[in-house]
Amino acid sequence: MTSVSRAIRDVLLTGDKTAKVFATRKLARDWRMGRLEFTFDCPMPERPEWPDELELRLPRDMPRRGKGGSDKGRIALWHALAHIEFVAIDLALDMAGRFGESMGQVFVSDFLSVAADEAMHFALLERKLDSLDSHYGALPAHDGLWSAAQDTAHDVAARLAIVPMVLEARGLDVTPATLERVRAQGDENGAKILQRILDDEIRHVAYGAKHFRAVCAERGENPPETWRNLVKTHFSGGLKPPFNDSARSAAGLSRDFYAGIA
Repeated sequence: MTSVSRAIRDVLLTGDKTAKVFATRKLARDWRMGRLEFTFDCPMPERPEWPDELELRLPRDMPRRGKGGSDKGRIALWHALAHIEFVAIDLALDMAGRFGESMGQVFVSDFLSVAADEAMHFALLERKLDSLDSHYGALPAHDGLWSAAQDTAHDVAARLAIVPMVLEARGLDVTPATLERVRAQGDENGAKILQRILDDEIRHVAYGAKHFRAVCAERGENPPETWRNLVKTHFSGGLKPPFNDSARSAAGLSRDFYAGIA
């Protein structure tokens, strides 16, 4: 059988957006069906392959996006969301492939299921862009999300603290307001897409919090205190309210983690 690490690496190095979606879903299905061996015999790439046409910029060089009231604004909104979900596929794959050997099979299962969810989210968003006569890659996108992965490639606790427990948790905070704004504009289809993403992201943050607590328990560390220290070290953006406390709590991220450093 093919090793799970080699299968993950192959998908990470798939640059075509449609091919990556299908390959991710097949990878998750093959793992779930027992068709991949729990063996780690090849390293993860330093960065994944993305579509050739995608123009990457530093976050500070990105144009400001409006509230999505105009056609141009709506395209910018859905393109930004599509980019987040596309990169999230690779973040979940890299999590499983880079740290799965030490963290175990349940960890791999959890994050390959996250990758499959993100692939489905991206497909929905790409279809939404198509309905607006646009596509993923039509606008520039920022490279800040993958920079967070590179900064935390040395330590599973740091990766869990920053990616699911900061970046994805931030989605829990901002998505409800975006959803209501989209619904108020009469876009019920868009609202349904955002609701599906929000529901799934709660589970994704919960996976991160669960495995972070397990790492802290193994190391004899206090989870909230360790998380705060890792955020101060590896996340420069700062945590800004308002917070979706109910969604964060449902994901196992209680206020004792983040209230003190917001």
